Amino acid sequence: MSSRHVTTTLWRPTGPKELELVRELNWRAWPPRLPEQPIFYPVLDEDYAIRIARDWNVKHDGAGFVTRFEVESEFLSRYPVQQAGGRTILELWVPAEELDDFNAHIVGEIEVVHEFR
Repeated sequence: MSSRHVTTTLWRPTGPKELELVRELNWRAWPPRLPEQPIFYPVLDEDYAIRIARDWNVKHDGAGFVTRFEVESEFLSRYPVQQAGGRTILELWVPAEELDDFNAHIVGEIEVVHEFR
């Protein structure tokens, strides 16, 4: 019997500062949220992540990156999908105090799949 878990692919648009913190965590976890960031928002659609990284992160941070990572699907079922706009603007809202638990259910490494400057 295999201990392999079924996973869900998530994306996260991010700026250079957060990406550096992910690198420091060996591409295995997201850094703790800042006090003014009570929610961690991974997204369910790559195109949505690209739009945020390209149109928002570049404007505010000088660069934007899209990361892709896998999380155990059974664990993710505790977070209802949030529709933040159009039908492809889908996010999970992970409370900051649950981020360590969320990170423990990441399978494999967080990888950069797009870069915008």
